[in-house]
Amino acid sequence: MMKVAALQMVSGTSLEANLATARELLEQAAREGAELAVLPEYFCFMGQRDDDKLALREEPGAGRVQDFLAQAARDCKLWIVGGTLPLRAPDDAHVYNTTMAYAPDGTCVARYDKIHLFRFHHGNEQFDETRVIAPGAMPVQFIATARDGSTWRIGLSVCYDLRFPELYRAHARAGADVLLVPSAFTFTTGSAHWEVLLRARAVENLAYVLAPAQGGMHENGRRTWGHSMLVDPWGCVMAQRAEGAGVVCGTLDAAQLRAMRAQLPALDHRVL
Repeated sequence: MMKVAALQMVSGTSLEANLATARELLEQAAREGAELAVLPEYFCFMGQRDDDKLALREEPGAGRVQDFLAQAARDCKLWIVGGTLPLRAPDDAHVYNTTMAYAPDGTCVARYDKIHLFRFHHGNEQFDETRVIAPGAMPVQFIATARDGSTWRIGLSVCYDLRFPELYRAHARAGADVLLVPSAFTFTTGSAHWEVLLRARAVENLAYVLAPAQGGMHENGRRTWGHSMLVDPWGCVMAQRAEGAGVVCGTLDAAQLRAMRAQLPALDHRVL
């Protein structure tokens, strides 16, 4: 078994304030017995404008946010997945929206650059991530070892990726047991689609889904949906939090996962 935590935030425009909140939540998750804690998309910064994040871009392996995540992993003795942070892209007008995973000794064990970039037009509500974010290209998994010695293959994704089941099928083919979806879903799209998509990804891949989210009204005027949750491989929501900063904990059960996959071996029945 492995206890996991989805950390919900309402990130603002101050990097240091966001990191302070993230640290408090990570420490709370550790106190509650979590072994893996996952922060939401944009946990470190949500600026007034999309291009504000360019000023905070970091080089891979070096930077304030990466140092923070590595130190927090060591101090809290946690596997930590840092939602997303801006990493340098090939040109100065873009950054990668990157998830970084750290082992309890502070070693970076995985990097995933968000592949699918959000574009949405709904009256005055308009988003186009391609203006500032460069897309990633490859699915990424890593192995986390629980304190009881069990190992878990974890597939990485970010927010808008959730609408593209082929990414999660690639994770399933690679043997993923857990799918992570750090997100900052808008209130509009989240209220309509968030839960149903998370539960679908769990059911169709017979995997746990852990989805930490931004949830509330932000300094920049944006409202995010929240409802961070843990979903089991049968599609049941095990725990969730509607809005506001907080910790959503639950336990991954390897025996339950094996039983569900044996009862309904859909992954072995794939044709296409």
